[in-house]
Amino acid sequence: MNPVYELNAQEYNVKLAEALKQIEEISEPEWASFVKSGPSKERPVEDPDFWYKRAASVLRQIYKKGIIGVNKLRTKYGSKKNRGMAPEKFKKASGKIIRVILQQTDKAGLTELAKEIKGVRGKKPGRQLTAKGKELLESIKSGGKASE
Repeated sequence: MNPVYELNAQEYNVKLAEALKQIEEISEPEWASFVKSGPSKERPVEDPDFWYKRAASVLRQIYKKGIIGVNKLRTKYGSKKNRGMAPEKFKKASGKIIRVILQQTDKAGLTELAKEIKGVRGKKPGRQLTAKGKELLESIKSGGKASE
């Protein structure tokens, strides 16, 4: 079975995040510790490894879906905003964080802009994994927990 689906998603993303820390093109920008991850959040993310975990999650989503764009990823990572007495309302996640992660993975050679797809006119259809990216994702092996 494929190692991407073999492990629990959280375990896999943590292991992939550790592997992404070794790639010099993928690094947390200075501004990332001051921004919220979306308009539905009240405070910035406190996890020091958030950037690498989000990058790992984005790469896994691209692996699962094939070709996916920033807008679909914003919807996937969005959540409901607490509006006090008013009913909660869904808000998309921050596009800047996802865009910068995709630009960094493009520079590292893990993703690339997809070529034109039949039925999609005049727009960039999204990102897809390169052979190097697929190799990295499939090289993440399960630890000792899976064999117990």
